[in-house]
Amino acid sequence: MTDTAETGLKHGALGTSSIVYIVVSAAAPLMVMVGVAPIGLIVAGVSAPVMYLAAGITLAVFAVGFTTMARHVTNAGGFYAFITQGLGTGAGATAALLALFSYNALEIGVFGLLGASANVTFADVLGIDLPWYVWALVGVAVVWYLGFRSIDVGAKVLAVLLTAETALLLLLAVAVLVKGGADGIGLDSFRPSNVFTTGTGTALPIAFGAFMGFESTVIYRSEARHPDRTIPRATYAAVAILALVYGFIVWSIVQAYGADAIVAAAASDPVGLFFAATQTYLGGWAVTLMQLLMVTSILASLLAFHNAITRYARAIAEEGLLPSALAAVHPRTRSPYVAGIVQTILAAVVVVGFAVAHGDPFADLLIWVNTPGVLGILVLQVAVAVAVPAYFARTSHHESAWRTKVAPLLAAAAMTGTLCVTVTHLDLITAASESVNLVLMLSVVAVCACGVTWALWLRRNRPEVYAAFAAEPDEPGLASDLVG
Repeated sequence: MTDTAETGLKHGALGTSSIVYIVVSAAAPLMVMVGVAPIGLIVAGVSAPVMYLAAGITLAVFAVGFTTMARHVTNAGGFYAFITQGLGTGAGATAALLALFSYNALEIGVFGLLGASANVTFADVLGIDLPWYVWALVGVAVVWYLGFRSIDVGAKVLAVLLTAETALLLLLAVAVLVKGGADGIGLDSFRPSNVFTTGTGTALPIAFGAFMGFESTVIYRSEARHPDRTIPRATYAAVAILALVYGFIVWSIVQAYGADAIVAAAASDPVGLFFAATQTYLGGWAVTLMQLLMVTSILASLLAFHNAITRYARAIAEEGLLPSALAAVHPRTRSPYVAGIVQTILAAVVVVGFAVAHGDPFADLLIWVNTPGVLGILVLQVAVAVAVPAYFARTSHHESAWRTKVAPLLAAAAMTGTLCVTVTHLDLITAASESVNLVLMLSVVAVCACGVTWALWLRRNRPEVYAAFAAEPDEPGLASDLVG
């Protein structure tokens, strides 16, 4: 289906800054710092700031090939379009299913964190004590409504929320530095003896997880102004902002407690690490504000992922691999509203299911549902990094070898290493039993197997859909594929 002014997404609605707000909001800096960074400090020690910078550098190298390919592949399918063009239709169809699964897992799991955080925050601040799942379902409804509104409205909401949470984190960091920290300001985090340790490498998956969502810049090509310029700028800006903010904030927390005491402080109270520092260096008002902004940070992340999911679903439906109704765009708001309704129902069903089963919103809903999503995105990133040189090897172009070969292959090697470390140390993320971790990993394998089966079925039974899958506007299909 070809978009028109009446039926398509809202063309030209997003500039570079709007896309940056959307994808950085998906990463949820406040949520990542308060909720996850203490685990990184426990594992990596004082070198934790370096692991965020290292992840940022790796992803910036990945972005070199990623954004170069984005100039040549204009299909709105993002990951799966790149993989199809580079590695073939079979791999691309598998990637489409894995991407849809992974982004849904990343979003739906976070409703557990929203419910848990809102339950504590509103009980403490406003005296409203409701079960976690009530808050989670309220969040489902809010995300649906904002996702239904036009994309520029959602971007404005995310801009406000992201600015507020980032400003508070930076205010805390500045207060720590102005007051001289616990033992004065030091650079222990960057000493080679602290950086080059097993703990830093082991903790890298935690750092990479903090950037989840940055790659969704390409999904908004249809709604971006001057996408050939906007998409690369937004991608690099998102990676740079996240890496610098994460590295600086975690380094400032090391100063807040002191290099000799930070690991013990994080281990004794990981949940309260940032709140205690905020109380010490800013005061009780800032603690209350941080609690409230923690909820809005999670909500912003949910909205950003919801937007990405609905656009992925719409793109796949337009390919003919999902019911065509999912490609429908609302005539007034110009949002993929049917895909939004389906995604909202799925999220509500999962939340209700965990509530009925008396599941823990954090340990069960968040961790068990999120983890396969993290693994799936890492697999997709490795596949894209490999697809870039494969695509340019058989395509006429004027791009440099750095952009088309060296950078993508370096990124593929680094991210493959990260994926291996993640799989072998999955317990650091889940704190679950070996059997649970095995099920979580096998769920990703099962999705990939379903994708391969799906591709084979399409090739045999719907060859016209298979041939045109993720094709560029000027080509009828791809001759190369990995299935069959």
